[in-house]
Amino acid sequence: MSQLKCLVSINVKVRKGFCYEHTRHRKKPPGGSRVLKRNSDIFSFNAWDNVEWDDEQEAAAREAVSKNSSVTLSEDQVNKFENDADKFWDSFYDIHENRFFKDRHWLFTEFPELAPDVKAPERVYSDNTTSAQKPSTPPPPRRIFEPGCGVGNTILPILKYSQDANLKVYGCDFSAKAIDILKEHADFDSKRCEAFVMDATNPVWDVPFEENSIDIIVLIFVLSAIHPDKMKTVAENCYKYLKPGGLVLLRDYGRYDLAQLRFKSGKCLQDNFYVRGDGTRVYFFTQDELKDLFGGVGFQEEQNLVDRRLQVNRGRMLKMYRVWIQTKFRKPNV
Repeated sequence: MSQLKCLVSINVKVRKGFCYEHTRHRKKPPGGSRVLKRNSDIFSFNAWDNVEWDDEQEAAAREAVSKNSSVTLSEDQVNKFENDADKFWDSFYDIHENRFFKDRHWLFTEFPELAPDVKAPERVYSDNTTSAQKPSTPPPPRRIFEPGCGVGNTILPILKYSQDANLKVYGCDFSAKAIDILKEHADFDSKRCEAFVMDATNPVWDVPFEENSIDIIVLIFVLSAIHPDKMKTVAENCYKYLKPGGLVLLRDYGRYDLAQLRFKSGKCLQDNFYVRGDGTRVYFFTQDELKDLFGGVGFQEEQNLVDRRLQVNRGRMLKMYRVWIQTKFRKPNV
């Protein structure tokens, strides 16, 4: 089987008779990545981190994307998916409800800034004393905001594991159904979290907090669901509402991810932007695109990496290549 066929179908079968039974109970090394050093070890675990692609594999991926992008939808169809985006997401959550929720166990490993034991930074006063040196002045509450929070895959783990009584988490989504599901979850804490309906692509955000007041804005598989023409508006508003020194934490789909290569012809809205069968949309990024997007509105880049992961189905002897982009952008502390 040629490598092109392997990438287009995403399924790579190995020799018959391979025995993986003895590896069933092995676990990922604590606190570390799992790096594939020998091809013979591929089916020893469910996933391998930082898998490098060679030139042939990269070329095959480009050819697959060129093929599934050769037919684009009409302008009327593109407008339909844009204008009715909230309805398609409402329908999505009507079908999946809270079964779609998955506790993101990797969240605090990849983004330790969100970890439960992280407190708000100390306030520094004009006389160079800190809030810790002024017991009568409590430190400011730590504030986190997630536009496009969905049913709370990021918010709920933060609320569940954090013991910080002063923590304040905000979340919005343009799907009213998603917000209803989030508020009904057992781990939702209305004292520490405020969830509301809002379209993050609106030029003016109607939010329950002031400009320059948020410590961290989280965008995890959010920006990819937005029309590329509206992404700059989201980045500008993130800059406006973050404190000086505040962070944007982003994780999203990377170019040539498994999901992009699987699209059939006739699902492409524009370059690297597709519509799924349920009417929801997805964009696939490069590192440079995100650097230009956030850098263009004033952010400083602190992290910008490609996470290439090889996931395997040991039962069916299949290999699946995933590509994600992970970035951290900071608002200058001036």
